[in-house]
Amino acid sequence: MKFQGSKNFSHGQVGKIGVLLTNLGTPDAATPKALRKYLAEFLSDPRVVEVPRLIWKVILHGVILRIRPRRSAEAYSTVWTEQGSPLLFHTQAQTDGVRAELKKIYGDDIVVEFGMRYGNPSIRSAIDKLLEQGVRKLVVLPLYPQYSASTSASTFDAISHDFTRRRWLPDFRFISHYHDDANYIQAVADKIRAHWETNGRADKLVFSYHGVPKKYLDRGDPYHCECHKTTRLVAENLGLEKNEYMTTFQSRFGREEWLQPYTDMTLKGLPEQGVKSLQVVCPGFSSDCLETIEEIGEENCEYFMESGGERFEYIPCLNSDDQHIQALSALLQENLHGWHAGTSEKSAQTAKLAKELGAKL
Repeated sequence: MKFQGSKNFSHGQVGKIGVLLTNLGTPDAATPKALRKYLAEFLSDPRVVEVPRLIWKVILHGVILRIRPRRSAEAYSTVWTEQGSPLLFHTQAQTDGVRAELKKIYGDDIVVEFGMRYGNPSIRSAIDKLLEQGVRKLVVLPLYPQYSASTSASTFDAISHDFTRRRWLPDFRFISHYHDDANYIQAVADKIRAHWETNGRADKLVFSYHGVPKKYLDRGDPYHCECHKTTRLVAENLGLEKNEYMTTFQSRFGREEWLQPYTDMTLKGLPEQGVKSLQVVCPGFSSDCLETIEEIGEENCEYFMESGGERFEYIPCLNSDDQHIQALSALLQENLHGWHAGTSEKSAQTAKLAKELGAKL
């Protein structure tokens, strides 16, 4: 087996600190062909679908990938922009913002890139960029506030698998969740407050999170608990009474039971309970995407209004808001504590010595 090295490697290269932001991913285009490729990668991940591989392979390739790509392409076409998918350009903007913030502290010793778990730019390509720039210490931040094996752990799988094929491994830190981080909670609460200042409050505030099969909870996945904790902390920050808000779960797939209550069924039933105005926020999504813009802002809006609702508002994700960038940067600084990069006098001397030894050998 041949292990991959870094191009233009030099033993005298001064080491840098790397930050890798990751997100779920996006198809390359809003077309059936692009969706088929993306969904095949996404739904083939055993962390995402915990079904015996042979059975699932037959279902995936024999049924799902023959039907779902066209439907998904139609949905993606409603949110696609000149910059591509919202998830892509928001993640790029977040990366640019974090890079600028960390550079104020670490200068040129910090390198920040982003990669997608599925699709492009891939995690592998992002790691290539980091190592080519001399990164010797790496912290990874998956942009999933609440931990789940299907998201955070899947990201760890991809990164660890990538490094099994590389010659050199960096010092490594992995941030698996930040659901109760004080700065993140404050950013979500302030986003809601800003919306209230402009639009007023509604009868009820719904916190909608992406769902996962209930069996994951039964097997010990903490995602359900972390979602509820995020909701509770934000609600406390806002001073809400328990009857003024609720937590729901969206985006279920297949016939098995997922985490409840379901967002769509809940929104259909709220008007008959006297809830005529509604605001929905999705704090489990760091960036607006298909599931927030189309599924919540359009599809679930229709469910609520057609069931007798009179006013519906979706409160956007934190995206690249300044407060979000500050929160992510502070979280990274906390996890970078004790790490020093290569512009110090000692590091420069070490690099010089390594270069001289390499020349002699």
